[in-house]
Amino acid sequence: MIETSFTPLASLLGGAVIGAAAVMLMAFEGRIAGISGILSRLLPPAPERPAAGRVAFVAGLIAAPIVTFAFTGAWPVPQIASGLPVLIVAGLLVGFGSVWGNGCTSGHGICGLSRFSLRSAIAVAVFMTTAIATVFVVRHIL
Repeated sequence: MIETSFTPLASLLGGAVIGAAAVMLMAFEGRIAGISGILSRLLPPAPERPAAGRVAFVAGLIAAPIVTFAFTGAWPVPQIASGLPVLIVAGLLVGFGSVWGNGCTSGHGICGLSRFSLRSAIAVAVFMTTAIATVFVVRHIL
């Protein structure tokens, strides 16, 4: 059985930081904080020159484990219960879903819902329903 650890304080802090980053990106760059869109605009062939805000946003994602180490003295240890084949398939499905859904969970779930976007509400309903069904099947059926 897969164990789940609930960390309310860390989750609240993480959500607040993600929300602040989304607000700052919108305020300073006029852009939605969708990670897949930000990252795709940094990789070739990028349609435009990378904006400093996008570079800083991705650098912040990369720097998070370093900041964690600076404050706690220990590196975060990812705990992934699946093997490499499952991770590859999952990554491809998430990438396909991001392209097919015109955005990722962060773009639709954080920024789209806060703007009352109907398209984002539908996207969030679809990916949350899929996630709930997947967890149920993996934990209770397989």
